[in-house]
Amino acid sequence: MIKTYIRLAMRGLMKNRIFSFINIFGLAIGLTCCLLITLYIYHELSYDTHQKQRNRLYQVGTLAVIDGKAERYGTTPAPLAKAMQQEYPEVEKVARLMPALEDDKTLFQYTEGGTIKSFYEDKGYLADSSFFELFTYQFKEGNPTIALKDPNSIVISDDIAYKLFGNTLALNKIIHINSATNGSYDFKVTGVFVPATTPSHIDARFFMSMEGGDVAPWVSSLNDMVNNNLFYTYLLLKPGTDANKLQSKFDAFINKYARADLKASGRDRKQYLTAVQDIHLFANDKRNVSESGNLTSLYILASIALVTLLIACVNFMNLSTARSSKRAVEIGVRKVLGAEKTVLIKQFLWEAILLAVISFIFSLALTGALLPLFERVSGKQFAFSSSQYSLLVLGFLVVTILTGFIAGVYPAFYLSAFKPVKVLKGKLSNSLAAISLRKALVVFQFVISVALIVASVTISNQMHYLRNKDLGFEKDQQVVIPLRTTTAKSAYAALKNEVVASPAIAGAGASLYYPGIANVMDWLLYKQGTPPDQTKDIYINYVDDSYLHNLAIKPVAGRLFSKDFPADTSNRMIINEQAVKLFGFASAEDAIGKSLVMMWNGTESLFPIVGVVKDFHFKELRSEIQAYGFLLSRSQNYNYLIAHAKGGTIKPALAAISSAWKKVNPNEPFEYSFMDDDFQKNYFAEERLAAIIRYFTIVAIFISCLGLFGLTTFSVEQRTKEIGIRKVLGASIPGLVTLLSKDFLKLVVLSFFIASPIAWYFMNSWLQNFAYKTPFTIWMVVVSWGIALLIAFLTISIQAIKAALTNPVKNLRTE
Repeated sequence: MIKTYIRLAMRGLMKNRIFSFINIFGLAIGLTCCLLITLYIYHELSYDTHQKQRNRLYQVGTLAVIDGKAERYGTTPAPLAKAMQQEYPEVEKVARLMPALEDDKTLFQYTEGGTIKSFYEDKGYLADSSFFELFTYQFKEGNPTIALKDPNSIVISDDIAYKLFGNTLALNKIIHINSATNGSYDFKVTGVFVPATTPSHIDARFFMSMEGGDVAPWVSSLNDMVNNNLFYTYLLLKPGTDANKLQSKFDAFINKYARADLKASGRDRKQYLTAVQDIHLFANDKRNVSESGNLTSLYILASIALVTLLIACVNFMNLSTARSSKRAVEIGVRKVLGAEKTVLIKQFLWEAILLAVISFIFSLALTGALLPLFERVSGKQFAFSSSQYSLLVLGFLVVTILTGFIAGVYPAFYLSAFKPVKVLKGKLSNSLAAISLRKALVVFQFVISVALIVASVTISNQMHYLRNKDLGFEKDQQVVIPLRTTTAKSAYAALKNEVVASPAIAGAGASLYYPGIANVMDWLLYKQGTPPDQTKDIYINYVDDSYLHNLAIKPVAGRLFSKDFPADTSNRMIINEQAVKLFGFASAEDAIGKSLVMMWNGTESLFPIVGVVKDFHFKELRSEIQAYGFLLSRSQNYNYLIAHAKGGTIKPALAAISSAWKKVNPNEPFEYSFMDDDFQKNYFAEERLAAIIRYFTIVAIFISCLGLFGLTTFSVEQRTKEIGIRKVLGASIPGLVTLLSKDFLKLVVLSFFIASPIAWYFMNSWLQNFAYKTPFTIWMVVVSWGIALLIAFLTISIQAIKAALTNPVKNLRTE
């Protein structure tokens, strides 16, 4: 019986090629979109699922309360891990992880046969020797339990091992690591790991022992439970331990170890636990090992996948019910010959499922072809195992069959309900209910399409605003040269002199940090004359005497640093306007000559204020401008040299900088970036979301237009003779196009009024993520309306114009 249904379904598909193509192609595109987004969501939900001890593995987070504001961080002080292990018997093992804070990249060098291989690597961390006892890594070489036991040991990825040693064994070989964070030392390779197919919140390429290099004596000296919150602390709990009960004891822990010091500095804090597999999506920390995922974005993408598939299903239902009169005689004859209603329902359902399965096959091919593009747009690499891919495909096949069943239910019951007497007498016409349903479904399609267009326009407008807003400093033509090694740092003065000597360079300055990257140094200071417990949090940056001039950061009171004032190296400070407000000075002029104070180990250090600069955005525009202070570095131990190229001279400027680098520091690779590009990288997640929504908006509109095209085609077929008569009676082509288009365009216009408030609500909520944003204005809605109306009109007009231009003799020949 099933073979009969399938055979009849195939005949029906071949007989109605246009409608079959629209349904198959539309459903295939809908399924492809759904499958691609499912891959993305599956990837986001699979973080750290490969960790064998994930059910007992937790990260300790910090809820810091400063000036009455509470913020979550994934970091803790250095002594916290050991103290918690001693304090709580529920804790089986602990491990700390610290990023190479001063390194965006680390220099690797390996000497073999007199030849030096030298290149930079990113994503490096320092870890306790117990790290691999908590976390699961597949080691290709070495023993994970002892890999970081020795002080100057390093565990590297197989990719780094191949670049250094080719196909030979890497174990026990000596490489030289030059790190701004950890100094210049030889390290022994004690392990090589293969990255897991599932992602991890620790996206590391190499791990250095925390007991080696310059970091080791500093870390061992840290016994303060309040400051230096730079470490990620992980606890492996004993089997059967209730994490919530353990977390409830943390207030007592803070009371014992840190409350007094916190109170003295005017702060407070709480510690909490986050399951490792929840860190990526659910931690909501301001700072963690890697960039967190966005649960809201996943909901948005899941909604887009669902509505895209729904639009394709709507097309199927619309076209199936619309061409009911074409199948009416078939159904009438079969009923007269004894066909039962249940048999007809099964046949129509099998047709829908067969169509969905054919669409699924096409969607697999489309997914494979579009996957590289989608990976570039989403910024993700989908590397699943064969079993994971098989499970996804099998699950999606089930979804496809359900989709076909759901899409076919209404047409099956609608078509099988025809009365044979009316059908065979030719008295069948589309019922008011069927017509109303088709109109409602068209409106539904365009509500989704218009809402997506509004979302796309809004996000694009916000991205344009973020790219073009005045940030309070000169970001264009600024070339950033990282000083990543001790050698490069020591050569800073010579390099700067060589760079500024070029006629293509307008100026240069150096700093620890620059706007757009993480500024991890913040101090608690208070205004001289106020109690020490009234500290305020202020970000600090060490710069040279030309940095502020080079970035054109404007003074509003006092002066900038200058070689004419050599005493500026004695803790003299320049602050921004926000710091003036935060510390309670009456005005910028009032702050000049006053001092800010740091209390450290019972000793006060004074920082006289010599200048106030205009507020500038050193963080992305999601955050409000915060208090900021500049100091001159006595040691000239800078992380970046920033050269300002003269307008229109980027190529000569880069050539001059490269030449200066090779002259001063010939043994290290030369790399650079542009400050405006680096600042824009902060919006990578928003740019990805904007691109994904933009692409899927186009897809949703396309599928909707396919359905509209099919319905218009059917409507024109139904009114062929009417069109012929009207033309004979003198109807004009524009009049006929208007006649055939207006009913559908009314539905599209109706969808505008439904979609606009929905889109406004969600987009206004999304814009609240930014402290600085473009207003949601009516023109965004108007532009979206215009785009959707134009697309719909062009879709309808194709068939309407074709029908209006047809010779009426052909239309009336059968009369």
